[in-house]
Amino acid sequence: MKSHQTAQTMKPATAAKKLGVYLQATPSEFQEGVVSRAELNALQADPPEWLRELRRNGPHPRPVVAAKLGISISGLARAGVTDALTTEQVDALKTENPEWLQKERATQTEVRKETARLKEKQRTEDEA
Repeated sequence: MKSHQTAQTMKPATAAKKLGVYLQATPSEFQEGVVSRAELNALQADPPEWLRELRRNGPHPRPVVAAKLGISISGLARAGVTDALTTEQVDALKTENPEWLQKERATQTEVRKETARLKEKQRTEDEA
């Protein structure tokens, strides 16, 4: 007897996260339904215009905003940035380069250096 495999589905919030878009900016039919793995793959392979537009202009979710600014999500929170931002708003922040952004970028650079140092230390310990 063969068991029938059901299609894997996910909540719209999960799909939006995987697509790197802000859920509240997606079309209502996307927000109200469920997304199958096949549908997600299709959206990634051949994004419809609404998805291309969201990725290009936003609003972007905090992880995408943080990445575009070169800082951590925690850095956004420390700066009081809790809302999704458009590409235009992110670009304006980059241009203004406020003190908090400079500080968060420096912090992120130090974190990356420390992570690389620890990784190298672990590698050399593993070889010994």
